[in-house]
Amino acid sequence: MTTPVRVRYQTIEIGHKDIHLCTLRDNQQFSDPKGEAEALGICDTSWPLFGVVWPSSLVLANHMLDYDIKDKRILEVGCGIGLSSIVLNQRHANITATDYHPKVEYFLDRNTLLNNNKAINFERVDWNDEQSKLGHFDLIIGSDLLYEDQHVPLLARFIDRHASPDCKVILVDPGRGRRNKISNKMLKFGFNSRHIKPLHTDYLEQPFKGHIMKFSRTQ
Repeated sequence: MTTPVRVRYQTIEIGHKDIHLCTLRDNQQFSDPKGEAEALGICDTSWPLFGVVWPSSLVLANHMLDYDIKDKRILEVGCGIGLSSIVLNQRHANITATDYHPKVEYFLDRNTLLNNNKAINFERVDWNDEQSKLGHFDLIIGSDLLYEDQHVPLLARFIDRHASPDCKVILVDPGRGRRNKISNKMLKFGFNSRHIKPLHTDYLEQPFKGHIMKFSRTQ
């Protein structure tokens, strides 16, 4: 990728695992010479949000470290830099990563190679796309996805379209005030919910004010 954006290389400890990442240097980077992101409605201020590691993604990755993945087809929604997908990939999970940003796949492939892992299945998806051929999943995960109220019904419908009849959903929210809104929407699709505070977040620079939202549905 020939772009003037500056990147950084870092190693993040997730439990006993060292995850090597190439990310954007900071959230001030921007490069869209062909107008790909602009054509998708991604403005210059939100362009770099996919490419840095946010606290919520660290919480989700740590939660996935010991999560039961046996016989589960797993989907990460809005994967960004793909930290949780990489952790799950190292655990030999059946993981598919998705995001809307046009540069996510490049960084995901690059970081997969940095960690000497097999390629992660990736699809660029729009939550509005009702024709997506992703299929259905037993576990759907994501972190820091609800920036605006309009995202709540979009995300809930997207999850419902790709959730198996028996499905668990784990969303980490940093405290943007939309926990109850997404829970109410998920209830309409047959999901019960509970919100928990993550324990032992000493790997974060500051106390985590958000929650891990757990949803489950059985046939």
